[in-house]
Amino acid sequence: MKIQSKQLNKNKFYALSILKKLPLITVVFLFLSIPLDADNQINQYGGQIVLATTSDPRSFNPILAKETSTTAITGIIFEGLTRTNGETLEIEPNLAKSWEVKQDGLNWVFHLRDDVFWTNGKKFTADDVIFTFNELIYNPNIPNSSRDIFTIEGKEFKLKKIDDYTVEFILPVKFAPFLRGMSQEILPKHILEKSVRENKFSFTWGTDTLPKDIIGTGPYKLKLYQPGERIVLERNPKYWRKSKEGNRLPYIERIIYLIVQNQDTDLLKFQDGEVDYYGLRGSDYPLLKPKEKSNNFTIYDTGASFGSNFLVFNQNTSINPKTKKTYADKNKLSWFLNKDFRRAIAHAIDKEKIVEILMNGLGYEQDSAMSPSSGYFYNPSVSKYEYDLDNARQILKNAGFFDRDKDGIIEDKNGNKIEFNLYTNSGSTERIQIAGIIRKDLQSLGMKVNFMALEFNNLVSKLTATFDWDAIIIGLTGGIEPHFGKNVWDSSGQLHMWYPKQDKPATEWEKRVDEIFNQGVQELNEKKRKLLYDEWQVIISDELPVIYTVLPASIFAVRNKFENLKPTPYGGAFHNLEEIYIKEKFKK
Repeated sequence: MKIQSKQLNKNKFYALSILKKLPLITVVFLFLSIPLDADNQINQYGGQIVLATTSDPRSFNPILAKETSTTAITGIIFEGLTRTNGETLEIEPNLAKSWEVKQDGLNWVFHLRDDVFWTNGKKFTADDVIFTFNELIYNPNIPNSSRDIFTIEGKEFKLKKIDDYTVEFILPVKFAPFLRGMSQEILPKHILEKSVRENKFSFTWGTDTLPKDIIGTGPYKLKLYQPGERIVLERNPKYWRKSKEGNRLPYIERIIYLIVQNQDTDLLKFQDGEVDYYGLRGSDYPLLKPKEKSNNFTIYDTGASFGSNFLVFNQNTSINPKTKKTYADKNKLSWFLNKDFRRAIAHAIDKEKIVEILMNGLGYEQDSAMSPSSGYFYNPSVSKYEYDLDNARQILKNAGFFDRDKDGIIEDKNGNKIEFNLYTNSGSTERIQIAGIIRKDLQSLGMKVNFMALEFNNLVSKLTATFDWDAIIIGLTGGIEPHFGKNVWDSSGQLHMWYPKQDKPATEWEKRVDEIFNQGVQELNEKKRKLLYDEWQVIISDELPVIYTVLPASIFAVRNKFENLKPTPYGGAFHNLEEIYIKEKFKK
């Protein structure tokens, strides 16, 4: 998973990284003509897509990425051995043209395409695959969430080169979602091996890198990055994929991301015709729906978002080596570690009000660690916390939190006033409004809550690097495969955000979740897998390491300038990006 930068996860442009395995911390995202090859003289070619994003990318390095502000860009520059069809959700060949598995399910042989070139003209080979796993993912000096996914009970995959276009994966245990996991981006050995050898990879392909030096195999390559203004990607003329008719893909020449201040600016630019896609908030629906025909766009409603949105408290008990103290204030830490404190907070979140007022009824109350749209593995039978301030107040009092000196602020048993900082990201106006509702109710319980909206990348840094925060309202991307959230739920995970990278599980319930994920990935019987992941969702709802809020409906508006657009609930608007082309009258 990755961290998402706004309340809404619209899946709007993860065309080539569809069904991305890692939950990400999420962001707000926003799309000219080309010289044709001699064999491609058809009118599908040319034009541009203009999108908007509320955050600059943190880097152009997909191995290091933990947030969608980066992966929305890298997802169309790099590719994996497999990919998932955005309509059928079936696994399809990608950089690997075929594969075979031995009967024990532990040995997988991939036959790679021999017509794939990196954007600098070098051929893609088995060496790149082996390098990506052995030297990057499994390198202990490189912090990355993929290692969480591809390590089972401390054991790693082994890779063997058969020849330049054949690779064998030798698994330590059976790995149920293995083929889907092979959508992992492959990076070029000939470009990056020197930086690994010199221990500089973690600083490679940052946002100060020249665009020509970002080398991938995907349908687009980086052309321009102007911080705070725009990101431009252009068609990769060496891209290997062709249409059924034999035309070299992709058709669209250029993708432009405008970097805007917030969702309100994104909305204005869509209404003015400056951007081609807009992910609607519920409050936007009555404004835009009547304008569909006159403004020449179409609104698609594809159901509940696949992501998650929650309030999380800092429970990190490890010692900051600089201060020799815990990252969170010791008094606050004692509150946040108290499950009754978190239970009371859960009862103080008015999900119904958020859906009805902020989302115009176009949202869903969230209780489980998976979205209802996730399908088979979603468990609706989890602990739920009805909005009840009186109950919340009583839980707090029973746990020793009440107003002892009658000044309107409750104290803990040691007389410390309950005051903490609450953050969310400034680009998401809806998330800011949700924070306002929650803050008001917490203050009515006698808590002093200091709210601050931070730029998305600053917020991600607090969560994943400096750990200097009290409480955050944030979201994660989601999916249909629970194991690809292991970087969040495993106690040693990079995104186990309330207390990341634990040497050993801090609690018995975290130990059990670790066991569930290690067992679940090895269980090939789907019914048995579901029982395990059902238990995980119940544990999370009981222990409340994160307190879920609401899920928006996945609604997006797209200009009527595209042909071959096939929006789906999971894939969003542009899952088949390479095959989409622009109507002649919209080309410039």
